[in-house]
Amino acid sequence: MKRNLSLRIRKTGISRPKFGQKAGLAPGTLAYTGETRQFEPWIDLIRFNETTFEEKHRIGLEELKRENLDAGFVNWINVIGIHRTELIQQIGQDFGLHALVMEDIVHPNQRPKLDEYDDYLYVVGKMIQFTPETQEISSEQLSIVLRGNTLITFLEDKGDLFEQVRDRIRKGNQKIRKSGADYLVYSLLDSLVDNYFVVLESIGDHLEDLEMRLLEDPRTEVLQELHKAKRDLIYLRKFIWPLREVISLLSKGDSLLLTGNTTLYLRDVYDHCIHVIDTLETFRDVSSGLMDVYLSSISNKMNNVMKTLTIIATIFIPLTFIVGVYGMNFDAMPELHYAWAYPTVWIVMIGIAVGMLIWFRKNRWW
Repeated sequence: MKRNLSLRIRKTGISRPKFGQKAGLAPGTLAYTGETRQFEPWIDLIRFNETTFEEKHRIGLEELKRENLDAGFVNWINVIGIHRTELIQQIGQDFGLHALVMEDIVHPNQRPKLDEYDDYLYVVGKMIQFTPETQEISSEQLSIVLRGNTLITFLEDKGDLFEQVRDRIRKGNQKIRKSGADYLVYSLLDSLVDNYFVVLESIGDHLEDLEMRLLEDPRTEVLQELHKAKRDLIYLRKFIWPLREVISLLSKGDSLLLTGNTTLYLRDVYDHCIHVIDTLETFRDVSSGLMDVYLSSISNKMNNVMKTLTIIATIFIPLTFIVGVYGMNFDAMPELHYAWAYPTVWIVMIGIAVGMLIWFRKNRWW
């Protein structure tokens, strides 16, 4: 059964980042350059250790300040909404973040990267989500700040990919409950990379569908969908290749904020990232090959049309000759006065046409 899929990047900030809004501003100036958001940002807090778990939703900045973020717990502060720059600035001041870090957080068109400061790490990644109902791919910037036993994440919009991580934290006897905040960073990056496989699988199915449709009936609409799929792959490549460098740097274990056990797990994420890149490059080659398939299908279709027209024209050449001969206005043409002359000419012409068709079929020209 044919499926009419149309993958496209929903977030306009990917293809048309608003860098012009920052022109002329001093370094460290907080200027939000993402899509317009209408909701009020909020903060979620998860605190846990091996024996204790606590979760709070939609708390304000004042309530967060009253929390005791002591060293006995891993504290995961999740900020949903970065379009209120005053909130980001206040959080940055409370946790001692550099002005350039806060600037990058509110500028959601960053290239995935890793910045290491004296007492914290700043990681930027891209969350890619696929919506089966609408066949859309959406992107969202994820900013991660790791400082001691505290992890701060900044999201652009509601919803993320980390519900399974939260479920593991809620359950007891899980490794994540026995580990530090650095292991939580690994868990988030692992979920991020694993979700790339889900998106690429959807694109792979879409490319297979396009290939079948190109072979059966190469239409302009299919070509447009192929261009969209190729553009999606280009966008994904922009996100995934830099993330590979980030995970590679983290897995080397040079930072004092990452334990040796966590760097071992990060190497596994790095292997997954390499696998994602290999799959992505394969799909890019497939999409380029499908363009050749489209051109070949169009050429074959045109050849079939030309062959049919040539056969028709060839059949009418002798018929036109016969009609032309007996269409001349000469009185001394004895055949014109025979009683059966007209039906005889028709029989001859039909015989010639049928004979030529049989000849073409026998020689597999038609």
